[in-house]
Amino acid sequence: MFKIINGAVYDPANGIDGLIKTIYVQEGKVVAEPLDDAPIIDAAGLVVMPGGIDLHTHIAGPKVNMGRQMCPENHYGGIHKAGRVMRSGNGVVVPTTHLTGYRYSLMGYTTVFDPATPPLKARHVLEELRDIPGLDKGFYVLIGNNHFVLKFIKEKNFPALKNYLAWLLEMTKGFAYKIVNPGGLVNWKSGGNTLLLDDQVDGYGVTPREIIAAAVQANEELGIPHPIHLHCNSVGLPGNFRVTLDTMGTIEGQRIHLTHLQFHSYGATRKGGITSEALQLAEYINAHQNITTDAGQIVFGPAITMSADGPLEYSLAKMAKTKWSNYDVEMESSSGVVPLTYKEKNPANGVQWAIGLELLLLIKNPWQIFLTTDHPNGGPFTAYPSIIKLLMDKDHRDECLARLHKQTPARTILAGITREYTLGEIAVVTRAGPARILGLKNKGHLGAGADADIAIYRDTADREKMFAAPEYVFKDGELIVHKGVLLQEKAGRLFRVAPAWERDFPQTLKADFERYYTISMSNYEVEEAYLLLCEVVPCL
Repeated sequence: MFKIINGAVYDPANGIDGLIKTIYVQEGKVVAEPLDDAPIIDAAGLVVMPGGIDLHTHIAGPKVNMGRQMCPENHYGGIHKAGRVMRSGNGVVVPTTHLTGYRYSLMGYTTVFDPATPPLKARHVLEELRDIPGLDKGFYVLIGNNHFVLKFIKEKNFPALKNYLAWLLEMTKGFAYKIVNPGGLVNWKSGGNTLLLDDQVDGYGVTPREIIAAAVQANEELGIPHPIHLHCNSVGLPGNFRVTLDTMGTIEGQRIHLTHLQFHSYGATRKGGITSEALQLAEYINAHQNITTDAGQIVFGPAITMSADGPLEYSLAKMAKTKWSNYDVEMESSSGVVPLTYKEKNPANGVQWAIGLELLLLIKNPWQIFLTTDHPNGGPFTAYPSIIKLLMDKDHRDECLARLHKQTPARTILAGITREYTLGEIAVVTRAGPARILGLKNKGHLGAGADADIAIYRDTADREKMFAAPEYVFKDGELIVHKGVLLQEKAGRLFRVAPAWERDFPQTLKADFERYYTISMSNYEVEEAYLLLCEVVPCL
């Protein structure tokens, strides 16, 4: 039990923007009733926010471990300063499980979600998530290129599709659904009006457009709190903004979350380079409140790209002439892992860097876009404080832009954007917004009943320094960080969702399981032993 007094509170979910007020905490929750005799945390000169929430960060599972194996020098994390990588320990990209928790806690983050788990690998992911201290967490189950999903869409058997998706969350103990490059297609027809979304998937006779539309409809009818988490087709290709626009138009007013939008916002030069089309996508999102996204901001320095978009990863390896690994999961997905380095003087990398910032600045409603680096694809999550400074400081942004390849300003519009984020807007894109779109009613705010996940920062002019080192971090009402020192490890909860499904439905899957899978259905379900400190988030 304690109270925080004299702090400037930023709690956008409750309409509080810098108000000096007292926060009362009892038994791990924020409470409304005054606690007169409670110990005092005097936050004079400090900024009080809910704990940070990262809704898209690759921190667990087979592809993350493959990244660790391929780049053992990059296990130990690092910090970023003024947009440049500062090395710490033996690397900067893929921390170990424990260090992942430590580094998030040391920035004031308290909740994270891994965005891409093949159902067969759910046990592995849960083991690693349980090993990450200080954070509540969950994971999204990959479905976009799953045999049963494609089969039921081909058969136009929508009831079976809904039952399968609901059953899949129950079996894996997942939180939401993720679609990556639906149909596995990586290009679109040149000329005419037929885009990639209408090409048929070999062997199934369905199109990416049909996969997306059916999955979105099923997700909404099942009442899953988080909308379909979609990695659009043609990621990273010049001109792919056309596919992204077409994808958004396919949804027809239903909820959708487009992840790491920076990688899907490219125009094309005559010679095959990339230009920014962030403005067109931002204008579309500004006019459609059903769409949310996250930035996928790149950070200059080393990164490890890892994605269930296997064809993309192979193409990257060929282009960069570097090592590459593929990881196939029978009937469900495949992934690739490729290490890269983003360079300030590389014209393509400069445009990518600018596009992420353009999207964050051009999308008017901060509740529709959230801060991510698609860790570790665009760079490590430890770069968030440096990105926050870029969003809040136009002069600093211009200084960084001036260091880049001379073609970058001509291919982007970043230089002409004058918007600077406020502290309240930072609280939305890093806390309140992700909590709302995830359906976590006790996260991302400081109202009565909220989990007492609280980050308190010193209000300094250097916003990077401010957000890199909070004065206090509380997890469920317990102090875990003070003045940059990690005081204790605290186990976090697992969030999952359990929609209803017809109990006799799995019988219809048995024949395909016996024919194609190397594991029996009776061994497919994740056991209860994996669910320590588990909380079921109700469907809508």
